[in-house]
Amino acid sequence: MDRTKICVMGLGYIGLPTAALLANKGFEVEGVDINESIVKTINNGNIHIVEPGLDKYVEKAVKNKSLYASLKPSLADIFIIAVPTPFHEGFKPNIDYIIDATKVIAPFIKENNIVILESTSPVGTTEKVGQILQDQGVDISKIFISHCPERVLPGNIMNELVENDRIVGGINKKSTKETIKFYEKFVNGKIFATDSKTAEMAKLTENSFRDVNIAFANELSILCDKLNIDSHELIKLANRHPRVNILSPGPGVGGHCIAVDPWFIIHKNPKEAKIIKTARDINIYKTEWVIDKIKLAALNFEKINGNKPKIACFGLSFKPDIDDLRGSPALYIAKKLKSYGYEILAVEPNISEHDDFEIIHHNEAINNADLMTILVAHKEFKGLNIETNFDFCGLLDVF
Repeated sequence: MDRTKICVMGLGYIGLPTAALLANKGFEVEGVDINESIVKTINNGNIHIVEPGLDKYVEKAVKNKSLYASLKPSLADIFIIAVPTPFHEGFKPNIDYIIDATKVIAPFIKENNIVILESTSPVGTTEKVGQILQDQGVDISKIFISHCPERVLPGNIMNELVENDRIVGGINKKSTKETIKFYEKFVNGKIFATDSKTAEMAKLTENSFRDVNIAFANELSILCDKLNIDSHELIKLANRHPRVNILSPGPGVGGHCIAVDPWFIIHKNPKEAKIIKTARDINIYKTEWVIDKIKLAALNFEKINGNKPKIACFGLSFKPDIDDLRGSPALYIAKKLKSYGYEILAVEPNISEHDDFEIIHHNEAINNADLMTILVAHKEFKGLNIETNFDFCGLLDVF
């Protein structure tokens, strides 16, 4: 059994699954988070997020005393930084959490330690981590610093942490080599060596590629609406071509990656990142376009009936079959409609409560709504007899 001690900074959607997995692989793992409630929840063997299988991993690891949570770090052999990287106003990258986490671990770093940045970051952030540690008195020539971006799909994280290929980029070749040795202990996928800047850019490129492809589908859906064409039928027909694979349109793009990461590229190279910037603009506009479509239908209803309609919003999360609301266009749409004075019947099978909405069962929404909109293609909605006014994700398409 490997009793190497690992300190994971940040116990969110990536940090906690990573910590729990490693704790079940024989490592001693300390998870650190600034939220006292999260720390208490984990130390009780419970979880604060929804991810299939995660509860069993955490329960077992805490029971075996191979995983424990703290508000502050302590001495360890490997430090993994897995904190959020949102952006400031104006889509300026925000690496404040990375900076804070780096400063916090600095007093506990000793010779031959490995420091891994897993948080998705602007190019050059891993080198900045090294600079911060050096400024804090750490001799970075005697430790190993690398970037290894997470590449997991919410809903399948516990499997993909092990099975997916990984990219490891160190600030020097020694760091890359030593970090790869660590990931080889629990990753079944292939591990590819590079430098830290390339590893950072690889993750940003992956999500920007997806954003561009989604933007194409979303733009098609807007064009088809103008031309009175079913965009979902059109895309299925076009995809019969052996070298065409158009994605399904939706109400926009959300989450902690695809809607965020392209801005890290755009901010650093605004003149050159033309397609990436255009894709972001299209996907942001698509959400506003959806709101305008629903508003117009609501106004028409009010003219005919003399009262504002009750609007059912099927789905609030940023993608199907998860509870993650971060950056969700569906949630944004529901909140915006509510701000216009409409009563929202919120249906989200993956959460039980929300600060802004009463979460109701889909049958209640079907029976009481005047206008029905499908915003997320959750599995619970498939096969329902919904006479929807708007199906923005093609859930009910039977072509």
